[in-house]
Amino acid sequence: MPVAAAPRQRSAQYAGQPNDSTHQPRKGNIITDWFTKPGKHGFLSSFLWLATFVCLGIMGLRVAPNVDQDGRALPEIIAFVPVAGLVSVVVLIFALLWRRRLLTVVSIVCVAVQVAWHIGFFVPTAKISDEAKQTVAAAASTDDNVARIMTLNTKEGNASATDIVRIVREEHVEVLALQEVSQDLLNNLQAAGLYDILPYNIMSDASAQDNGGLNGVWTMAPMSNPSQSLLPIETSQMPAGTIQIGDKQVRFVSAHPNSPTRGKQSLWSEGLGTIGDLKNYDWTYVVMGDFNSTWDHPRFRALLGDRFVDAGEQAGEGYHFTYPGNSKIPPVIEIDHIIHDKGVTVADLETVTVPGSDHRALLATLES
Repeated sequence: MPVAAAPRQRSAQYAGQPNDSTHQPRKGNIITDWFTKPGKHGFLSSFLWLATFVCLGIMGLRVAPNVDQDGRALPEIIAFVPVAGLVSVVVLIFALLWRRRLLTVVSIVCVAVQVAWHIGFFVPTAKISDEAKQTVAAAASTDDNVARIMTLNTKEGNASATDIVRIVREEHVEVLALQEVSQDLLNNLQAAGLYDILPYNIMSDASAQDNGGLNGVWTMAPMSNPSQSLLPIETSQMPAGTIQIGDKQVRFVSAHPNSPTRGKQSLWSEGLGTIGDLKNYDWTYVVMGDFNSTWDHPRFRALLGDRFVDAGEQAGEGYHFTYPGNSKIPPVIEIDHIIHDKGVTVADLETVTVPGSDHRALLATLES
């Protein structure tokens, strides 16, 4: 009699039991989740949109025609364009984390435009040699082709003369430009020993629009063709002096146009225009000072034209915010500049706090 085959045992799957390897819900990944899942924190994202609209408004002022002239709009707002860029980066990060798709696209556009506007602050256009850096780090000398230079707004002469001289000595500064200088500060600088380091000096003529004080230039090398008032201007006068650096005669200028406060926008724009007129003269210029304007002001870029460059925008070293100084608020505006002819190279910039001033000093190395 044939033996009956034993019944086959049904698998767990056949019996209706789930098979973990084939029937578990498929897990997504961070990329697919971002596109397929709904966004998060809708209420909080409204604050990100508000910040974005503010950033777009500030950025719009930068490109609006004549917006920074004669009070047609507040030029102070344009000074915060880089800050708007930093805000856009923060918004973009949260928009990505919270899967806010439209906000992400708008933020990417904002950041991309900001990068295009400020690419020179992060990708160097001009560099000084390693030898130049080593030379200024070792000692100050008038017999080479490099010089450490410095500019500072002294806040109506309230900056510490002792600290100014200390920085000049420690940084091996060979050319110093100061703005808003008072007679008391001049006396204190002399007592602190500035003239032992930088014996040659030219001060601006006094005028009705001194804008907080006089401007001055101090140099280690002998100064030729000194001028107390380089060009007619209705704001603080621009002193200038020429020194030899390497094989070039370089004319240094200390400038301080009026700030664009209510009722003085015309003085501000006229001052920037006068500085721009230096493009018509046959010197190798280096103009240092408190320009009361930033790279984002159309009038500042206009004064540069196709001849001058802004050292901060060329160096690829990031922003060098100089205002406000000695404040609970960190510096957020870059209004102190070193602009120069393309015949020399200026880089290796840094800012330094000086007690008593509401600006930070701006230092750089020049190579001819």
